Amino acid sequence: MRTLEELLAEARATGVGPQDTINAALGRAVAAVPDKVFLDFGGDLHTFADVDRAATELAHGLKSIGVEAGQTVATILDNNVDAVTVWLAINKLGAVSAPVNTAFRGQFLRAQVHDCSAAVLIAEEEYCERAAAVADALPNIRFMFGRTGVAPSLPGVSSGALADLRIKGGAAFEDTATPDQLAMLVYTSGTTGASKGCMVSHNHACTMGWRGILGKSTQPDDVLWTPLPLFHLNAIGVTVLGSLIAQCRAAITPRFSVSQFWPDIERSGATSVALLGSMASLIADAPDNESAKRYFGKLRRVQASPFSPPVVELWRKRFGVNVSGATGYGMTEAATICGLDSDQIPGPPGSSGMPGRDFEVKIFDDNDNEIPVNTPGEIVCRPRRPNIMFQGYWGRPADTVKAWRNLWFHTGDIGRIDENGYFFFVDRKKDYIRRRGENISTHEMEAVFREHPAIQDVAVHAVLSPMGEDEVKVTAEIKPGVSVTEEEICRWSIDHVPYFAVPQYVEFREALPRSATGKLLKEQLRAEGVTPATWDREAAGVTFKRR
Repeated sequence: MRTLEELLAEARATGVGPQDTINAALGRAVAAVPDKVFLDFGGDLHTFADVDRAATELAHGLKSIGVEAGQTVATILDNNVDAVTVWLAINKLGAVSAPVNTAFRGQFLRAQVHDCSAAVLIAEEEYCERAAAVADALPNIRFMFGRTGVAPSLPGVSSGALADLRIKGGAAFEDTATPDQLAMLVYTSGTTGASKGCMVSHNHACTMGWRGILGKSTQPDDVLWTPLPLFHLNAIGVTVLGSLIAQCRAAITPRFSVSQFWPDIERSGATSVALLGSMASLIADAPDNESAKRYFGKLRRVQASPFSPPVVELWRKRFGVNVSGATGYGMTEAATICGLDSDQIPGPPGSSGMPGRDFEVKIFDDNDNEIPVNTPGEIVCRPRRPNIMFQGYWGRPADTVKAWRNLWFHTGDIGRIDENGYFFFVDRKKDYIRRRGENISTHEMEAVFREHPAIQDVAVHAVLSPMGEDEVKVTAEIKPGVSVTEEEICRWSIDHVPYFAVPQYVEFREALPRSATGKLLKEQLRAEGVTPATWDREAAGVTFKRR
């Protein structure tokens, strides 16, 4: 077995990470630092050897019920140590992990569990009950295990508890995994249709962890912290695999909390944090915190996307965090397409750096023609080396071919590349607004509205007008204790956005609709359109001059 030091020396000489597997990364860590803490769940600590032992026990249990290489195993698990050990156990068998969003129930849960073709489901007890409620529509399920107790009894299904799967004293499994072997099905959010399972190979997942090391931001003494869910690739790739490959510690919290963020950062000794952009904004605007004051300047790195320049500056001033290279661009299908290493000079404000050595990136028009610099268009990419992208959408060959038309992967996002080669994310293609012949980036609009002192968070989205084109609507959360009107927000925007982007509609809500991962559900807001609570600029008689 090659050591981390040998792989790292080779990777730094070539500038790219090795072809790796999850199993090999675990094996290296256990051989090198078996008694070093690997996982920290709120102070519940587990060493590399502990995790490997638990995963081996569970792998023997899964094997005993017939799980074989290439078969899928579905899980619906919260952020806890079992979510990691079950995932590693599945990999030890050469099987395929299919983690399901823990917020799903009813048709959403049924669709994903059925789509992944799993015969085995392992879930929290509450989620077992949800699965039981749609069991008639899950004909593939033959075994169901509750994480902390026995799963509900169902006709034709063997029910048990996760503890029943632990077979102690079994021999270690021979590592036969290859970099191109399918390791996981990670489902997209499905905002424009049914969720699709991205087929993630061992090396695709490991690439995310290796990027942190090669970018000189992950060291053996690091503590990588995240509140993101373990059923998505960010937490698995950046935090868990980042720690596994670098042989450092991962601190994972059950869920995001603004008030508990700094206390848990201080408790865990976190040095690197992975967040969503909205989380970074909420923390930047939160009241002073004694833990934050004591921890000033101790965080080495924070990653979030989007991470607007004003929020970056707040993190610098309030928390003493060097956020150089803190944002990037990627997705489940292609991990990190663009980004900055920790020692690189940041590009222009709003840039996500330059495309790295892994991907060739271009900007296309609707007919797949490359368009000039600084012109927004669809972001397309293709890999420069093997096994760093998804292998297609599980069971959906037509969708795979459509995404790969003309031999370029079409991201469905809008971006631009400037004359110096710096990449800028502009908007999700489906979120882009076309009004009065002008294109409006909701991403850029939201960055502007977040600068308003009364706004805590905001979503900018289209509302279809009677004339058949888009009108701009701003749906906002207002900071507690702050008094402001919709008209005041609108009049403020007249001086801060182009005249054609001044919102027609403004609505205040206690909370914006979000997915379980914190992603804004703009498709829901677009579908709701103008509600009884929506303020209308034209109806209010607010006018302004074009300028």
